[in-house]
Amino acid sequence: MEKITQNKNNKKVSTDNKSKYNSKQTPSRDQKGRRPSSVISKQRQARSEFDRQLLSARRVVRVVAGGRRFSLSVAVAIGNKNGQVGIGMGKGLDQATAREKAFNNAKKNIKNIKITKDGSIKKEVSAKYCASLVQIRPAKTGIVSGGAVRMIIDLAGITKVNTKILSRSKNHINNAKATLKALSQL
Repeated sequence: MEKITQNKNNKKVSTDNKSKYNSKQTPSRDQKGRRPSSVISKQRQARSEFDRQLLSARRVVRVVAGGRRFSLSVAVAIGNKNGQVGIGMGKGLDQATAREKAFNNAKKNIKNIKITKDGSIKKEVSAKYCASLVQIRPAKTGIVSGGAVRMIIDLAGITKVNTKILSRSKNHINNAKATLKALSQL
């Protein structure tokens, strides 16, 4: 809708609805200059440089006087597929807060791993963490690995390696931490 008004010099000036925003306000803001919540939430979810994978999620129960309290414990592995990997743990009342806490914790625990130009490792390494024992060997083709060890290897950006879990531990978190400990020896 166009409006015609007169300015100080008695000249006719036409205005439309789009010009009602001043320089500080843009069409993505409301009348009071606030941004809609959809714009704010998209800015908060800015894409991180790290890929993340869920290692484990479990429901933890705490018994209190009034009954039971439930919370979630989450382990997350992050990496940029270029030699940086980290593992973090987080606990919260819902899945989203637990994952966010785990992601922030993993960012604090990032390790740099030396990778050869062809995407392998220089030498055979092994490490023990708690009951988990992991052995990692360079290979000529592909990744021969499974479980949590494969997640860490993928997130590190290693493409040619053979791994073996020598212990009988089925704990994903300990296996992942043993893998990270072995890779940090390089």
